[in-house]
Amino acid sequence: MAILLTTQTLDRKEAVRRINLLAGKDLRPLADEYQIPVWKKGRENKGWAGLVIERYLGLPQNSRQEPDFGAWELKVVPLRRAPDGTLRVKESMAITMLEPTEVLANEFEDSHLYDKLRSMVVVSRIYDSPEERHSMLHAAAEFDLDNAKIRAQVQTDYETIREQIRRHGIDAVTGDLGNLVQARTKGTWPRQYYSGLLRPSEICCAYFESAKAGVDAASFTGRRR
Repeated sequence: MAILLTTQTLDRKEAVRRINLLAGKDLRPLADEYQIPVWKKGRENKGWAGLVIERYLGLPQNSRQEPDFGAWELKVVPLRRAPDGTLRVKESMAITMLEPTEVLANEFEDSHLYDKLRSMVVVSRIYDSPEERHSMLHAAAEFDLDNAKIRAQVQTDYETIREQIRRHGIDAVTGDLGNLVQARTKGTWPRQYYSGLLRPSEICCAYFESAKAGVDAASFTGRRR
Protein backbone atom coordinates (compact mmCIF):
# COMPACT_ATOMS: atom_id res chain seq x y z
CA MET A 1 0.00 0.00 0.00
CA ALA A 2 1.26 3.49 -0.83
CA ILE A 3 2.43 5.72 2.02
CA LEU A 4 1.00 9.22 1.84
CA LEU A 5 2.81 12.01 3.65
CA THR A 6 1.43 15.36 4.73
CA THR A 7 4.47 17.55 4.12
CA GLN A 8 6.46 18.76 1.15
CA THR A 9 9.72 18.91 3.14
CA LEU A 10 10.58 15.22 2.86
CA ASP A 11 14.25 14.39 3.38
CA ARG A 12 15.85 13.32 0.11
CA LYS A 13 17.47 10.15 1.46
CA GLU A 14 14.17 9.12 3.01
CA ALA A 15 12.41 9.78 -0.29
CA VAL A 16 14.88 7.52 -2.12
CA ARG A 17 14.34 4.81 0.49
CA ARG A 18 10.56 5.02 0.16
CA ILE A 19 10.60 5.07 -3.62
CA ASN A 20 12.88 2.03 -3.75
CA LEU A 21 10.24 0.11 -1.81
CA LEU A 22 8.37 0.18 -5.13
CA ALA A 23 11.27 -1.37 -7.10
CA GLY A 24 9.94 -4.13 -9.33
CA LYS A 25 6.34 -3.00 -8.89
CA ASP A 26 4.06 -1.88 -11.73
CA LEU A 27 3.22 1.84 -11.64
CA ARG A 28 0.08 1.47 -13.76
CA PRO A 29 -2.14 0.15 -10.93
CA LEU A 30 -0.98 3.05 -8.77
CA ALA A 31 -1.95 5.48 -11.52
CA ASP A 32 -5.44 4.00 -11.46
CA GLU A 33 -5.53 4.12 -7.65
CA TYR A 34 -4.56 7.79 -7.61
CA GLN A 35 -6.87 8.57 -10.56
CA ILE A 36 -3.96 9.87 -12.63
CA PRO A 37 -4.76 9.55 -16.36
CA VAL A 38 -2.11 7.86 -18.48
CA TRP A 39 -3.93 9.01 -21.60
CA LYS A 40 -5.70 12.32 -22.29
CA LYS A 41 -7.78 12.86 -25.42
CA GLY A 42 -6.03 10.00 -27.18
CA ARG A 43 -2.53 11.20 -26.29
CA GLU A 44 -0.19 9.92 -23.63
CA ASN A 45 0.09 12.03 -20.49
CA LYS A 46 3.89 11.90 -20.53
CA GLY A 47 4.22 13.01 -16.92
CA TRP A 48 1.95 10.34 -15.50
CA ALA A 49 4.69 8.29 -13.83
CA GLY A 50 6.15 11.34 -12.12
CA LEU A 51 2.71 12.30 -10.83
CA VAL A 52 2.31 8.78 -9.44
CA ILE A 53 5.59 9.06 -7.51
CA GLU A 54 4.66 12.54 -6.24
CA ARG A 55 1.31 11.26 -5.00
CA TYR A 56 2.99 8.23 -3.43
CA LEU A 57 5.27 10.59 -1.51
CA GLY A 58 2.36 12.83 -0.55
CA LEU A 59 2.96 15.81 -2.83
CA PRO A 60 0.14 17.44 -4.80
CA GLN A 61 0.79 18.13 -8.49
CA ASN A 62 3.45 20.81 -8.99
CA SER A 63 3.52 22.90 -12.17
CA ARG A 64 5.66 25.62 -10.58
CA GLN A 65 9.33 26.06 -11.44
CA GLU A 66 10.53 25.64 -7.86
CA PRO A 67 11.90 22.23 -6.83
CA ASP A 68 9.14 19.75 -6.05
CA PHE A 69 10.01 19.11 -2.40
CA GLY A 70 11.50 22.49 -1.52
CA ALA A 71 15.16 21.42 -1.38
CA TRP A 72 15.26 18.82 -4.17
CA GLU A 73 13.69 17.97 -7.50
CA LEU A 74 12.02 14.74 -8.57
CA LYS A 75 12.52 13.42 -12.12
CA VAL A 76 11.42 10.16 -13.73
CA VAL A 77 13.45 8.67 -16.59
CA PRO A 78 12.03 5.91 -18.84
CA LEU A 79 14.36 3.05 -19.73
CA ARG A 80 13.96 0.70 -22.67
CA ARG A 81 15.67 -2.58 -23.45
CA ALA A 82 18.18 -2.61 -26.30
CA PRO A 83 18.39 -5.66 -28.62
CA ASP A 84 21.24 -7.03 -26.47
CA GLY A 85 18.99 -6.91 -23.39
CA THR A 86 20.68 -3.98 -21.67
CA LEU A 87 18.66 -1.04 -20.43
CA ARG A 88 19.12 2.37 -22.05
CA VAL A 89 17.64 5.76 -21.36
CA LYS A 90 14.76 6.18 -23.80
CA GLU A 91 14.93 9.96 -24.26
CA SER A 92 16.45 13.18 -22.97
CA MET A 93 15.30 14.33 -19.55
CA ALA A 94 13.13 17.47 -19.51
CA ILE A 95 14.30 19.84 -16.76
CA THR A 96 12.44 23.16 -16.79
CA MET A 97 10.72 25.63 -19.06
CA LEU A 98 12.98 28.21 -20.70
CA GLU A 99 11.41 31.60 -20.20
CA PRO A 100 13.43 34.23 -22.13
CA THR A 101 12.93 36.98 -19.54
CA GLU A 102 14.10 34.74 -16.70
CA VAL A 103 17.09 33.39 -18.65
CA LEU A 104 18.29 36.84 -19.66
CA ALA A 105 17.89 38.21 -16.13
CA ASN A 106 19.80 35.48 -14.31
CA GLU A 107 23.30 34.09 -14.26
CA PHE A 108 23.53 30.30 -14.16
CA GLU A 109 23.64 29.97 -10.36
CA ASP A 110 20.52 32.14 -10.04
CA SER A 111 18.60 30.34 -12.77
CA HIS A 112 15.67 27.95 -12.57
CA LEU A 113 17.84 25.44 -14.44
CA TYR A 114 20.44 25.45 -11.67
CA ASP A 115 17.73 25.19 -9.01
CA LYS A 116 16.41 22.07 -10.71
CA LEU A 117 19.78 20.40 -11.29
CA ARG A 118 21.60 21.14 -8.04
CA SER A 119 19.73 18.50 -6.02
CA MET A 120 17.60 15.79 -7.61
CA VAL A 121 16.10 12.40 -7.05
CA VAL A 122 15.94 10.55 -10.36
CA VAL A 123 13.65 7.55 -10.66
CA SER A 124 14.03 5.07 -13.50
CA ARG A 125 11.09 3.08 -14.83
CA ILE A 126 10.92 0.38 -17.50
CA TYR A 127 9.15 1.46 -20.69
CA ASP A 128 7.14 -1.57 -21.78
CA SER A 129 5.30 -0.49 -24.94
CA PRO A 130 3.64 2.54 -26.56
CA GLU A 131 0.36 1.49 -24.92
CA GLU A 132 1.96 1.91 -21.45
CA ARG A 133 -0.10 -0.96 -20.06
CA HIS A 134 2.71 -1.76 -17.63
CA SER A 135 5.74 0.10 -16.34
CA MET A 136 7.89 -1.39 -13.60
CA LEU A 137 9.79 0.93 -11.30
CA HIS A 138 13.49 0.14 -11.65
CA ALA A 139 15.24 2.23 -8.99
CA ALA A 140 15.72 5.66 -7.46
CA ALA A 141 18.99 7.49 -6.76
CA GLU A 142 20.22 10.85 -5.51
CA PHE A 143 21.75 13.04 -8.21
CA ASP A 144 23.82 16.17 -7.65
CA LEU A 145 25.55 18.64 -9.92
CA ASP A 146 28.77 18.17 -7.96
CA ASN A 147 31.13 17.03 -10.71
CA ALA A 148 33.19 20.12 -11.59
CA LYS A 149 33.67 19.19 -15.25
CA ILE A 150 30.00 18.44 -15.81
CA ARG A 151 28.90 21.53 -13.92
CA ALA A 152 31.21 23.68 -16.06
CA GLN A 153 29.77 22.18 -19.27
CA VAL A 154 26.18 22.70 -18.11
CA GLN A 155 26.98 26.32 -17.25
CA THR A 156 28.61 26.80 -20.66
CA ASP A 157 25.53 25.35 -22.35
CA TYR A 158 23.28 27.67 -20.36
CA GLU A 159 25.36 30.70 -21.28
CA THR A 160 25.37 29.64 -24.95
CA ILE A 161 21.58 29.47 -25.02
CA ARG A 162 21.36 32.72 -23.05
CA GLU A 163 23.62 34.54 -25.49
CA GLN A 164 21.59 33.26 -28.45
CA ILE A 165 18.41 34.60 -26.86
CA ARG A 166 20.10 37.94 -26.13
CA ARG A 167 21.39 38.35 -29.67
CA HIS A 168 18.63 36.87 -31.79
CA GLY A 169 15.60 36.09 -29.61
CA ILE A 170 14.07 32.85 -28.34
CA ASP A 171 12.97 31.69 -31.80
CA ALA A 172 16.64 31.49 -32.82
CA VAL A 173 17.33 28.86 -30.15
CA THR A 174 17.76 25.48 -31.83
CA GLY A 175 18.22 21.97 -30.51
CA ASP A 176 21.86 21.77 -31.58
CA LEU A 177 22.96 24.47 -29.12
CA GLY A 178 24.71 23.01 -26.12
CA ASN A 179 26.47 19.75 -25.36
CA LEU A 180 24.78 18.31 -22.27
CA VAL A 181 21.88 20.74 -21.95
CA GLN A 182 19.85 21.63 -25.01
CA ALA A 183 16.59 23.41 -25.75
CA ARG A 184 13.55 21.43 -26.84
CA THR A 185 10.16 22.66 -28.00
CA LYS A 186 6.77 21.54 -26.77
CA GLY A 187 3.99 20.79 -29.22
CA THR A 188 2.10 23.99 -28.44
CA TRP A 189 1.50 27.36 -30.02
CA PRO A 190 2.79 29.91 -29.31
CA ARG A 191 5.96 27.84 -29.20
CA GLN A 192 7.31 27.01 -25.75
CA TYR A 193 10.81 25.83 -24.93
CA TYR A 194 12.17 23.66 -22.17
CA SER A 195 15.70 22.64 -21.28
CA GLY A 196 16.54 18.97 -21.58
CA LEU A 197 19.48 16.79 -20.58
CA LEU A 198 20.79 15.15 -23.71
CA ARG A 199 22.78 12.56 -21.73
CA PRO A 200 21.28 12.14 -18.25
CA SER A 201 23.98 9.71 -17.14
CA GLU A 202 26.78 12.20 -17.76
CA ILE A 203 24.95 14.81 -15.69
CA CYS A 204 23.90 12.52 -12.89
CA CYS A 205 26.86 10.12 -12.65
CA ALA A 206 24.55 7.76 -10.79
CA TYR A 207 24.43 4.04 -10.29
CA PHE A 208 20.95 2.52 -10.28
CA GLU A 209 20.95 -0.64 -8.20
CA SER A 210 18.36 -3.29 -8.87
CA ALA A 211 18.10 -6.91 -7.82
CA LYS A 212 16.76 -7.82 -11.26
CA ALA A 213 19.02 -5.70 -13.47
CA GLY A 214 22.26 -3.98 -12.53
CA VAL A 215 22.45 -0.94 -14.76
CA ASP A 216 25.39 1.37 -14.28
CA ALA A 217 25.77 4.92 -15.51
CA ALA A 218 27.91 3.84 -18.46
CA SER A 219 24.84 2.26 -20.05
CA PHE A 220 22.81 5.47 -19.79
CA THR A 221 23.59 7.25 -23.02
CA GLY A 222 20.36 9.20 -23.18
CA ARG A 223 20.26 8.63 -26.92
CA ARG A 224 17.74 6.54 -28.82
CA ARG A 225 19.06 3.20 -30.02
